[in-house]
Amino acid sequence: MTTKEETMAKLTKKQKATAAIVDSHKFYDVDEAVKLLKEAATAKFDETVELAFNLNINPKYADQQLRGATVLPHGTGKSKKVLVFAKDQKEEDAKAAGADYVGGKELADKIAQGWMDFDVVVATPDMMAVIGRLGRVLGPKGLMPNPKDGTVTTDVTKAVNEIKGGKVQYRTDKAGNVQVIIGKASFDADKIKENLVTIYNTILKARPTTVKGQYMKSLTLSSTMGPGIHIDMSTVAAPKAE
Repeated sequence: MTTKEETMAKLTKKQKATAAIVDSHKFYDVDEAVKLLKEAATAKFDETVELAFNLNINPKYADQQLRGATVLPHGTGKSKKVLVFAKDQKEEDAKAAGADYVGGKELADKIAQGWMDFDVVVATPDMMAVIGRLGRVLGPKGLMPNPKDGTVTTDVTKAVNEIKGGKVQYRTDKAGNVQVIIGKASFDADKIKENLVTIYNTILKARPTTVKGQYMKSLTLSSTMGPGIHIDMSTVAAPKAE
């Protein structure tokens, strides 16, 4: 078994410094966690900030699969390339809203041939027949349009504006985890926290009715090159009762 001393010996100077900042066994107050995240993000580039949820759900059951989207108040720090499948007036609306690519069968053909220069795909309902054959290509990458996350819609203007404005999608993996990008390490601490609270409340409200006992098992904040920082979930704001 590798000892703690042997593990530390294999780390770089930056990793050792980071390990000294963050206690991997401690659960931090959300404000302290964000502060530590910024201190530990020492890469030469602007690191991406991610929040990971470990949930007490079984994705094998359809009623325990989480999928949806929400708009972060301060965006993610990255401009997403949006592809819209639409025609006639909806095509013009999508272009006016700032979609990067708009079209129909010609775009579907390009994707089928391997073109993937986009981050999000939006489609009007009448175009789903055109892109149905792309399920095997877009599905595994989480890019297939879906009404649950607002990417199958007649209001393409709203969809494009929200995506460009900081809309993020969430979806459980096979182990019941959800990972969401919530910003950049260069963001002010308050902005990171507000984005964190927004997605936390969204996932909390999305709790399947069939889940028994504790729903959220753990919540971990991290940056691209930084360590995972465990958050004491009791310190994160819960949604107000309606």
